[in-house]
Amino acid sequence: MKNIHPVFDKIVSREAKEERLKQKAKVIWFTGLSGSGKTTVSSALEKKLFEMGYFTQLLDGDNIRTGINNNLGFSQEDRLENIRRIAEVSKLIMNCGVIVLCAFISPTDKIRNMAKSIIGEDDFIEVFVDTPIEVCEQRDVKGLYEKARKGIIKDFTGVSAPFDKPADANVIIDTSTVSLEESVEKIFGVIKDDITVSIS
Repeated sequence: MKNIHPVFDKIVSREAKEERLKQKAKVIWFTGLSGSGKTTVSSALEKKLFEMGYFTQLLDGDNIRTGINNNLGFSQEDRLENIRRIAEVSKLIMNCGVIVLCAFISPTDKIRNMAKSIIGEDDFIEVFVDTPIEVCEQRDVKGLYEKARKGIIKDFTGVSAPFDKPADANVIIDTSTVSLEESVEKIFGVIKDDITVSIS
């Protein structure tokens, strides 16, 4: 590490970029079981924000695992490294003044707390998609839950690997009882003051 010299103090500041984009950058972190609706809701929220003039970037589990994290599996160590890299990338994008939406199972308190510590507590908005596992299984077109229950897939969250429900999420939604539009409006109602530049 002796030969590493970060230049964060020499590049254009986050504040200057936020001013240019007329928004406040945050990371909106969606957590929940596979099939809970994280990708669907985060994608719909991103579209709403973009249509309103906000500049955004969505990071999704499958997309990340086919690219930057394609060398990782699903062991506890690899899950931790998966989220660590995602959190670091999210922080870099956020420092460009961009609002980042992250849709990842991120199943344990340890993993989510690590992400929050990397990104910064003040910049981390947690959305818990608290959809019952029975509903998630019904939506599972890939048959992942069935394979997990048969032991074909090991370490599957909610079946053979733990999921810690967040105790202090900023927003909680259940996509089995609330429509997509209502979910998006609920989240936007919570985040709008955090991402909007006040005009004096």
